[in-house]
Amino acid sequence: MTAVTDEVLSFDEAMEKYDPVLGFEVHVELNTKTKMFSSAPNAFGDVPNTNVTPVDLGLPGVLPVVNGVAVESAIKIGLALNCKIAEKCYFARKNYFYPDTPKNFQTSQFEDPIAYDGSIDIELADGTVFTVEIERAHMEEDAGKLTHMGGSTGRIQGAEFSLVDYNRAGVPLIEIVTKPIVGAGSRAPELAKAYVAAIREIVKNLGVSDARMERGNVRCDANVSLKPKGQEKFGTRTETKNVNSLRAVEHAVTYEIQRHAAVLDSGTPILQETRHWHEDTRSTTSGRPKSDADDYRYFPEPDLVPVVTNEAWIEKLRAELPEPPAERRKRLQADWGYSDAEFRDVVNAGVMSSIEDTVAAGVSAAVARKWWMGEISRRAKLADVEPAELGVTPELIVELNALIESGKINDKLSRDVLDGVLAGEGTPAEVVEQRGLAVVSDDGPLLEAIDGALAAQPDVADKIRGGKIQAVGAIVGGVMKATRGQADAGRVRELILQRLGVEG
Repeated sequence: MTAVTDEVLSFDEAMEKYDPVLGFEVHVELNTKTKMFSSAPNAFGDVPNTNVTPVDLGLPGVLPVVNGVAVESAIKIGLALNCKIAEKCYFARKNYFYPDTPKNFQTSQFEDPIAYDGSIDIELADGTVFTVEIERAHMEEDAGKLTHMGGSTGRIQGAEFSLVDYNRAGVPLIEIVTKPIVGAGSRAPELAKAYVAAIREIVKNLGVSDARMERGNVRCDANVSLKPKGQEKFGTRTETKNVNSLRAVEHAVTYEIQRHAAVLDSGTPILQETRHWHEDTRSTTSGRPKSDADDYRYFPEPDLVPVVTNEAWIEKLRAELPEPPAERRKRLQADWGYSDAEFRDVVNAGVMSSIEDTVAAGVSAAVARKWWMGEISRRAKLADVEPAELGVTPELIVELNALIESGKINDKLSRDVLDGVLAGEGTPAEVVEQRGLAVVSDDGPLLEAIDGALAAQPDVADKIRGGKIQAVGAIVGGVMKATRGQADAGRVRELILQRLGVEG
């Protein structure tokens, strides 16, 4: 095996010497009620090895049956990606041994995918548009899931043993494969993130997948190769497997570009292999030499008949497609009244769907934007996760906003309430009660705090009496500090002016 190095060049130096070539294989789990080839439930989070049938376990004598809803979902995805839909397509057996694949083969599609030759326009943060060509979108089944036990990291390296859960074995998958993407240059990592985000948006918009990357509903295998500047021939690629967040896709592509550049600069050839992404170190490690199609010994699945489509069926499904994402963005911007810059920031932050869901739950677009672009995005950045992964729901924001509008809490206190809810202390109302976070509305305690603040800042009191009303903010600040932010700032201002005998 050719040795590889974990040395990296700086990204800028890599871009000076090499042009990146990208390719993506995005696996989308469908949200059908049952699995791809069996009647077992397709459900996340159930007790391990309960959602299985003899078909999923590959027991002797069993026969698969194609899930018709999954086929229609595959066609819808193909149409949304501007693909051609095959008149007839076949399933094939992809043969390999792995503990989470009990049949020792995966039922997939090889030479005859259901959708092929498509394209999608990807808009970057500054409005630049890249057209990504789609080679194919084909149907297959997911593998089971291994849980590695006894190690400190939860990975196979250092584990004492592994447990297998076959609940995921047989879950319907659509694999979307791009053609090689050239010309992105230094924007390759940004394009990678934007492309996967666009696929996630499309399949969620179609309603065919829950599209929750943290659950593995959407996973990306990111292929990267480099070629010296001016060279036409592509370099040897590596494939970073099962990257399951948008930020991780961007970081994985960045790292592999830097690593490839260092390997090539050392005079060592790139090994065509799979790589494993490690979020904690933002680096990849070697997996296994990358197999070519011949190694999988594909052959036609003898137990399944071809899937045959017709124009009437395809047009019926086309008519059922929802509003395209680009048109949806234009409509939402108009509905919400956001400026171009505001809306671009929302899209780039990945919170457009979250805001849409929050508005639908019962708050204004301004309130939804304030939360998702403010406090939630701030917390997500600190935690180095996507905003949607924090566990904040539209319903939670509606409840917090109702407490603010009723005067029960203020904006500052709402952040403390959010802390309590996310810590599992109950509903917003319960957290307010348990933590004693309600706004102080009784004039007695407020006047006591005001007198203390005035006594501490007599010069400011004299300025207010002299007509400098704006100076009242300093006294309000002192009262808010004394009441731990639980005072009604508007009422405090009124009482200060009354106390000083000044017209406000």
